Amino acid sequence: MNDTRFDLVIFDCDGVLVDSELITNRIFVRMLNELGLALSLEDVFEQFVGRSMQQCLETVTGLLGGPVPDDFVDEFQRRSAAALKSELRAIADIESVLRALHVPFCVASSGTHEKMHTTLGVTGLLPQFAGKMYSVTDVARSKPHPDVFLHAASRQGVAPSACAVIEDTPTGVRAGVAAGMTVFGYCALTPRPSLITAGAHHTFARMRELPALLSIS
Repeated sequence: MNDTRFDLVIFDCDGVLVDSELITNRIFVRMLNELGLALSLEDVFEQFVGRSMQQCLETVTGLLGGPVPDDFVDEFQRRSAAALKSELRAIADIESVLRALHVPFCVASSGTHEKMHTTLGVTGLLPQFAGKMYSVTDVARSKPHPDVFLHAASRQGVAPSACAVIEDTPTGVRAGVAAGMTVFGYCALTPRPSLITAGAHHTFARMRELPALLSIS
């Protein structure tokens, strides 16, 4: 029985399904520092989190005033993969939340399919998202454009207005709003006001709160 007013729940991946944001962004900060950029973890969360790698590289190029080293992305992916395999955990309570949902769900991420397979695989969530994983690499434009959310809804055969989006960054929230979907901002790490300012229709700090929010929204 469908006990929500939604026909599809679309989850972001990093920071929503898997607790990867701190792990990968600590590595990103370290590598930016190695390039001579005096950025903190807080700076990176503000300027980079939720954006595609291409968008991040454009920002870094501007900060450097010159090109990013050719091996930067490969080295970041190598370091990140090693750290994720040893440190990554699923977001607390996400497994019970997925079991509690009585509507279809999928994942739409700014990461690549390879990254999602790694993170969802390490955390044991991959079987639940088999055949319903959508990446920014599938579409023309990255978040905050709505493309990846609209692509996910289209592939799942659901109208955007009947979709709920679960996001943890202002960039992702703006993408969900632009897609015409109802956006739930997960503010465990991201300040609640920044998600509200980006347009989140609802916010919550503990993942276990989500099923009840979906049923009363």
